[in-house]
Amino acid sequence: LDVLSDKSATEFQLLAFPGQRSPRVTDYAIRACEDRFDALYVMDILQKDASDQIIEDSLLVPHVRNTIGLFESRSLDSSFAAAYFPDVLVRRPSDRAPIVVPPSVGMLGVMSLNDTIADPWFAPAGLSRGRLSAIDSKLQMNRDLLDELYDADINPIYVPAGRPGEVYAFGQKTLLQDKSALDRINVRRLLIDIRRKVKAVGEQLLFEPNRASTLAKFSSLVEPIMANVQK
Repeated sequence: LDVLSDKSATEFQLLAFPGQRSPRVTDYAIRACEDRFDALYVMDILQKDASDQIIEDSLLVPHVRNTIGLFESRSLDSSFAAAYFPDVLVRRPSDRAPIVVPPSVGMLGVMSLNDTIADPWFAPAGLSRGRLSAIDSKLQMNRDLLDELYDADINPIYVPAGRPGEVYAFGQKTLLQDKSALDRINVRRLLIDIRRKVKAVGEQLLFEPNRASTLAKFSSLVEPIMANVQK
């Protein structure tokens, strides 16, 4: 994370550490993305079982409300991170056997799909852009539990009724606590995308003379970027 925090050493838009759920590490990762100001952290969260014990074995079934309680106790507050739950089942490429993986694995695929068929400022969720490359969700949940997860700023992953074998993300909240446009993933990714593109333009003109013609050239390069977003 210290290496990734250095913009001169690494270039990326999304950060994930699949299966790394320790608050000490995940909190550090959130701060790293905040310091960079140009990346979103796709976070896996600690899970609890029905006995209110933290789950260490991925084969155990998590208890939704106990997991929500633990997550809310952390009082996370950042628009540079998004949490997902639960784990999902995918097919191992080598032998097609089903295996359980953390949600961040599937969500990186969702983000890629979203950016392929749309743009970073579209919501990576729902039946059009939110489908994971998975065969099932680790846990089947009713609407009440889905709503409770969403109210806690945890984006639920589930299989909609009548669509067996199809797994979707049905939320796009960041961990920002204040009511703001930035409590949505697509808005944060929009600003990240604009910032990165405008920065690339600025780097081309970094050592040009400080005069009106340089500013005019900068504007002429930036305006098409902004016009595309506006359109």
